Order: sequence, then C-alpha cells, then structure tokens
Amino acid sequence: MPHRNAPLSELGRLRLARCVVDQGWPVARAAERFQVSRPTAHRWATRYRDQGPAGMTDRSSRPHHSPRRTPTPVVRRIVHLRWKQRLGPAQIAPQVGLAPSTVHAVLVRCRISRLAHLDRVSGQPIRRYEYDAPGQLVHVDVKKLGNIPAGGGHRFLGRASGARNRQADRSSGQTSRHRHPLHGHSFIHAAVDDHSRLAYAEIHPDETQATAVGFLARAHGWFADRGVVIQRVLTDIQCG
Repeated sequence: MPHRNAPLSELGRLRLARCVVDQGWPVARAAERFQVSRPTAHRWATRYRDQGPAGMTDRSSRPHHSPRRTPTPVVRRIVHLRWKQRLGPAQIAPQVGLAPSTVHAVLVRCRISRLAHLDRVSGQPIRRYEYDAPGQLVHVDVKKLGNIPAGGGHRFLGRASGARNRQADRSSGQTSRHRHPLHGHSFIHAAVDDHSRLAYAEIHPDETQATAVGFLARAHGWFADRGVVIQRVLTDIQCG
C-alpha cells in the first residue's frame, strides 16, 4: 500500500489534476512536476474534470467483458469432478479439454484449489465464519486431560522413570484395587471470543453443572473487565 503522500496516491493525483484543471498548467508541465507520463497526467486531469475529487480513487482492473473466460457449464464440470472424485488439475484437464493451468485457475477462483478446503465426507467447501465484533459469540468448551505425576510422566522421561514418579506421587489420595496411586483427570474450562480470539480458561477437577455455570459467570465478568460484553454463547456442554 503506497503512502498517502506519495506522488501517485489519491492525494497526489488530486494535486496533479488541480494543477491542470484549476490552475491551467499544461499537461506536459504537470507530468514533469509529478514525475509521471503525459498520458497518466491527462487521465487524472480528465477524471477530475468529469467526476471531481471522487474520480481520484482506484478502480478495479477487472475487464467489463471476458469473452474468452471459461464457460459456466465447464466450470460446473470442473467443480463436480473436484467435489465428487477429489481429482487435481492434471486429472481434470483431459476430461474437460482445458490446460491444467486453466483448471487450476478455476479451482482457485472457486476457492477449492486445496483439498483441505473441502469436507472429507460430502466434498462440499468448508464454510467458515467470524462474527463482526467482540462478544457477539463466545465458544465455551471443556477439555479433559490426565494429571501428570510430580517429576514428570513417561512420555517425557521414558517408561522406567515415569513409572517411578507415578508410584511415588500419592498426592491425589486415590488408589486402585491393587493399591497403585491414581492421579485422575483435570478439566480445562475455556471460553474463546469468536472475533478477537481473546480467551479465558480455568482448571477444575470436574465438569459438573455447578462448575460449568460458575465458570461461565466468572468468564462473563472477566470479559466485561476488558470491554467485551458476551451476547451469545456456543457450547455442547450438558448443564441440564
């Protein structure tokens, strides 16, 4: 993005056009002063004369007509082969009579150029959404994780050291029928704002209704302290 005071920014175009239209400068002089070609200076002066300052804004470079663009029936055929058979551009091209590069361009335009963008079961494009402002939707979920014994578990230290730490840590006060210590599980309750991804989390020993309701109340206050008012909550936690 160019700086707003650059020679060919909207402000620079307006200055050039006003020199030609309002002050009567020759186009050649304005082009030399603003270091652009004569056709460029003439174009901005003409737009300013016809449309005023509003004519200095950028316009889309997309052509008004594309007679050689891939026909709609062929595009539908390409999309069908991509959705139903998971074929790539090289496999689709011979079936539709186009170059692989053209097929790839169609897939990119339809936003299905990557298989990761498609649902594995239905083949339909994955539709993602994001709310417009913080607080309009907050996702609440619970993650169950096994407690790690003091000193570290077997995944980090190996089986032998992990087993020794597991036997030595009896802080939970629970044992199996063979009198081996049970470390149990912890539940991470998390609330994530859909728009800003601002997150609040707590660790609890359970996921009961009372715990979930208390967590949501504290999360509401935590978000409010940061200027986010929760309007909707999306969760699959059973509180009934």
